[in-house]
Amino acid sequence: MSQPPAPDKQRAEAVKEHMLRHDAFTRLLGLEIEEVDAGYCRLRFTVRPDMLNGFGNLHGGVTYAAADSAFGFACNSHGRFSVGLSVTMDYLEAGRLGDVLTVEAREESLKHKVSVYQLRVTNQHGTVLALFKGTAYRTSTDILSIPTQPLSL
Repeated sequence: MSQPPAPDKQRAEAVKEHMLRHDAFTRLLGLEIEEVDAGYCRLRFTVRPDMLNGFGNLHGGVTYAAADSAFGFACNSHGRFSVGLSVTMDYLEAGRLGDVLTVEAREESLKHKVSVYQLRVTNQHGTVLALFKGTAYRTSTDILSIPTQPLSL
């Protein structure tokens, strides 16, 4: 018999659904959120022709946008509206047409006002294409108690 989801996972799932209601950009990129939990997100997408740069490689902006989305789902998963303070991205390999990329965000530190995440972007062969580090500011606003619309700090 399977166990019911833990309260933290239930909250993370509820936050994900709340965020996705009006997230046109996630749909535009074709990002599929495979798993969320407290401080965690894993998503996947396939590299399409419209995602390539002039050299036939995955555009760095697409890689960054996918990582930023995973970062957003992970840092908001605790239910407090959070925004990015700073991020860095290291590009290690180029993505190619048809690659199936996985972006995995893991929480490294969670404090009252600041949280830190490490992300890896890998292809279907397990090759690491990029590394991303994000630091988020955590507001006191409960995500699930507000309508899905742009928020201001």
